[in-house]
Amino acid sequence: MRLRTIAAILLSLAGAGGAYAYLTGFFAPEIATARVTRGRAAEVVYATGIVEPERWAKVVALQRKRLVYICPCEGRTVKAGDVLARLDDAEERAFLTELQARRQRLAQDVERTRGLVARSAATQTALDQTVTQLQEFEARITAQTERISDLQLRSPMDGVVLRKDGEVGEIAGVGTSDVLFWIGQPKPLRVVADVNEEDIPRVRTGQAVLVRSEGFKDQPLAARVGEMTPKGDPATKTFRVYLTLPDDTPLRIGMSIEANIVTREKTDVLLAPSEAVQGTDVYKVVGDRLRRVTVKTGIRGTRSLEIEEGLADGDILASPLQAAFRDGMLVRVQPSGSGS
Repeated sequence: MRLRTIAAILLSLAGAGGAYAYLTGFFAPEIATARVTRGRAAEVVYATGIVEPERWAKVVALQRKRLVYICPCEGRTVKAGDVLARLDDAEERAFLTELQARRQRLAQDVERTRGLVARSAATQTALDQTVTQLQEFEARITAQTERISDLQLRSPMDGVVLRKDGEVGEIAGVGTSDVLFWIGQPKPLRVVADVNEEDIPRVRTGQAVLVRSEGFKDQPLAARVGEMTPKGDPATKTFRVYLTLPDDTPLRIGMSIEANIVTREKTDVLLAPSEAVQGTDVYKVVGDRLRRVTVKTGIRGTRSLEIEEGLADGDILASPLQAAFRDGMLVRVQPSGSGS
């Protein structure tokens, strides 16, 4: 009898403890929260690109030849027409000498034939043939002279040698894309960015752009949409967009960047974390319980979205929203996330 009495007491205490734990939420799941705030909402289009000068040019070798001279001019200012490199032209000059010698001989033949024609010792046809041969060699000499001139690589514009690739003794002109020099103006700079074809209808010239670079992680960088190419690339399904950078930008030529083109913007609107909203549903924390609320959303950003209807400034939401949440569910709020 005494054992039964003790067991009954213990069962009563356990039941009372369980009821107390349930009522106080001791066994309720712990959740993180976020507060609805007011701020600026922006709809953006994501793009990636490379920084380059607005005016620049590549210098390549048109013939496959060995480099016999290359200027030590990387980072220096050059003028249009300055010689940047010379390719081996020994074979071309030897052939030019041969052509000039044959032209000289033909010129003598023309003078001799012209004298014979004057004395009726030769026909006009023979003179015409000799003159034609002389003109042919003069044209060949002109073409060979141009070919030798092409072996001297000259700057196509006034600017700075942004980069030099190549050394004396190397073979230039191996590939069609082998560039020996990049010449350009250090300012102004721009970003050549690629935008997906589904986003390009929302992009307009003059729109503000937020730029991010790994080299300047903690520094806000700005740009503007300058120009857009009318034709896209069907292979990559992208359009090329030129972003204009300010003159005081710290970005350097050749840097890769990520850009957020602001296509729509609102100020002083209600904002909720994107992870707290699923479709049109959110779970608001009221006391120690969740209440499902249907909301109307507006601009969707990368981390937050605009709440047009359904919530008020300061409301606390369960964030991130989980599939197990139910209306009226008993929860415990994480101390570090309460009201944050």
